[in-house]
Amino acid sequence: MTNRLHPTSLSWFHLLALLVAGSLQTLTFSPFNWWWLAPFSIVIAACICLSLTPRLLFRAGWAFGLGLFGSGVSWVYVSISEHGNTSIPVAILLTLVFVGGLALLHGAAFWAWGKLAKTSQSRRLLLFPAVWIIGDWVRSWLLTGFPWLYLGTAQVDGPLASFAPVIGVHGVTFWIVLSGIAIIFCYRFARAARFSAAIAIAFAVALPWMSGPLMTNVQWTILADEPKTVAAMQGNIPQQIKWDPEFLKEQIYTYLTLTQNDWDQDLILWPETAIPIPQDQAGKVIEHIQAELGPDSTLITGIPWYGFSNSLEDFTFRNSIMAIGNGDGIYHKQKLVPFGEYVPLQQWLRGVIGFFDLPMSSFSPGPENQAPLKAGDLRVMPFICYEVAYPDFVASYARNTDLLLTVSNDGWFGHSAGPHQHMQIARMRALETGRYMLRGTNNGITAVIDHKGQITDTIEQFTQGTLRSKVYAASGHTPYMQTGSWPALTLALILIVFVRERVIPKLS
Repeated sequence: MTNRLHPTSLSWFHLLALLVAGSLQTLTFSPFNWWWLAPFSIVIAACICLSLTPRLLFRAGWAFGLGLFGSGVSWVYVSISEHGNTSIPVAILLTLVFVGGLALLHGAAFWAWGKLAKTSQSRRLLLFPAVWIIGDWVRSWLLTGFPWLYLGTAQVDGPLASFAPVIGVHGVTFWIVLSGIAIIFCYRFARAARFSAAIAIAFAVALPWMSGPLMTNVQWTILADEPKTVAAMQGNIPQQIKWDPEFLKEQIYTYLTLTQNDWDQDLILWPETAIPIPQDQAGKVIEHIQAELGPDSTLITGIPWYGFSNSLEDFTFRNSIMAIGNGDGIYHKQKLVPFGEYVPLQQWLRGVIGFFDLPMSSFSPGPENQAPLKAGDLRVMPFICYEVAYPDFVASYARNTDLLLTVSNDGWFGHSAGPHQHMQIARMRALETGRYMLRGTNNGITAVIDHKGQITDTIEQFTQGTLRSKVYAASGHTPYMQTGSWPALTLALILIVFVRERVIPKLS
């Protein structure tokens, strides 16, 4: 393989191809679910970038990121334009800034890839999966993190799904990227008439894809013999009136009405901020719910919390969820959505445009190491909206719990792909932890997800209704719950350390 780099500018054709390659990855996720496109996206990107200098690799990575995030998360435009009181030109500009900023992370990863691998194309191919995974991991925490559109998430319906409880979403992503690189190696070896090497690589990389479906019956956790009955209410409250004081009573009445035939269920779920007033002002509502509930029933609802924070040494609002009835506990959201739940640099941004003054955008994060909620004899670990996107965060809190639960209000994103992607992410968390997950949303997608990440019951989007189903408590830990993403990250670091030019200088 040649070591010569071509420090010329990227052609428009190559830039367009990189945009297309990034966009292909969006098609692997819900609602499209064309997971098989992922390795081919990697092939296109890697082939274009193999001979580029680090400076050009930054541009190439940024173009690829623009394709991925421009197609995959442009649904933020809906919340900015339709619900953020922002004009269309400003909403477009803010969406472009958001997408362009995320794409810079891919640009930085591609640049680092070139710096680490130097001029060797073989070294670049070997390092590509490692750099990709490290880049994904950095994106999960930098500036509060954006753990969205991980390639492994799409495999919840693919042949690699069975490996998620073992190696997690980052490990699955690693194998997807490695598969794309293997295609390139196979092609080059075949061209050089080294057919045995090409066949060996193809077989080794294809083995998990072929064996994965055979492992679907492997049980990493133990399910209880008897199910618990659950009911989840989907109010379909229009986002425009969600925080309007004139409609607060109407919203609460909606959920009370939806629950009127289900007060005796073991577990009842209302979505994020279903009670749109702080808990210190919702005493009568809570008392009414307690009076209606059956003796063995627990209702869990999203509700804003206002009180004194020892960590902040001040009174503050929090986005919370609480258990009422035959259970107890309150959980405060830890992973807040920038601009939706808090405003970075608010001393400068507040008041500039309506988007920076969204209702309830002054929440404070909850403390770490919070206990699960209790619902009868169930230990229920809740996650509020965006939190379910953090794989290691969920895996850590899922330990020593029986059931996972997540609430959200995806009404911010309308008819876009955002709610479908969010649902798919929740399914991956259930699969990784081997636990049932009950998901309650304002306008969809409300569902019960089993311990294999499969939807057992759901309510159609943008409808008002009640989901009635059954869930099973789970005990035990999946391998991923015990190790988190560290095996995949450690493997990536080992590759980076040992495949560098100074360690293996003769690699062509």
